[in-house]
Amino acid sequence: MPIYKQTDSKLIPIKEKKVGLEKTLQNLVEANLSDVFALNFIAAEFPLNNLRIDTLAFDEEAKAFVVIEYKRDRNFTVIDQGYAYLALLLNNKADFVLEYNEKTKKNLRKDDIDWSQSKVMFVAQSFTKYQQEAIGFQDLPIELWEVKKYDERLVSFNQVRASEKSESIKTITKNKDIQQVSREIKQYSVKDHIKSNWSKSRELFDEFSQRVLELDTRFETKPVKSYIGFRIGNKNVINVKPRSSKVVIEFLRTQPQDLKDPEKRVTYFKNSFKYYNQHVSLFSVENEDDIDYGISLVKQVYRKFTE
Repeated sequence: MPIYKQTDSKLIPIKEKKVGLEKTLQNLVEANLSDVFALNFIAAEFPLNNLRIDTLAFDEEAKAFVVIEYKRDRNFTVIDQGYAYLALLLNNKADFVLEYNEKTKKNLRKDDIDWSQSKVMFVAQSFTKYQQEAIGFQDLPIELWEVKKYDERLVSFNQVRASEKSESIKTITKNKDIQQVSREIKQYSVKDHIKSNWSKSRELFDEFSQRVLELDTRFETKPVKSYIGFRIGNKNVINVKPRSSKVVIEFLRTQPQDLKDPEKRVTYFKNSFKYYNQHVSLFSVENEDDIDYGISLVKQVYRKFTE
């Protein structure tokens, strides 16, 4: 889709430019890792066992490592390379934890990390149709991101998604790396968070979820191990945790005093910084009447997020 610059009522096309060398792309991403991908930079050119990771990053919300690789050559296999890096990560956990602690001056332990949420991101100017369709499997911990540069110093990052995600990759391969990684890494769904006999919780979640998604077409759900994230771009606006007979809403980057809450029903999550490294406030949806009140709070957090 072409990009235009508006001058009064005239649209002037902005020309696309070549991204340049892999190192140029790497420097651009690493300098803007937090803003573009909501990730923390750990290391560049991290060598281990005859492999070299271009960028090692950490997702503080998911508590998981992310491997980022940059490509100019379009002749590479997404699946084979992606799982090779994930196998490297899972087989050498102590080395990755040590690198994190040395670079951040923190004291993270292996048990503090959710290894099931590890993933690989390939970043390139473009991907072949074959590479795009290669990620068309369920529970695939690999993402493709296209970077475009234009005149006027404009840059865009867009995630490439397969046209259809059919069966699980576990069912069609005997590759040892894939089988090993698949035992530890899991792509979660809403169903993983709501037990079959939680009928009330399911009804409350479905209604609340629909109302949130109607606020902005950019909203999408991102279930992980501990919660269902509702995100715009690469940042969660709220997290949702279904329980047996209610749904708990987590308002991210928010304290109770930040919200207009006339009934004083929002509480502060005391372990906010331990688990999320940010302020988090809580609200429980226990019946249908609570949904309207909850959505009024979500709108406030949403407006703050998008301003």
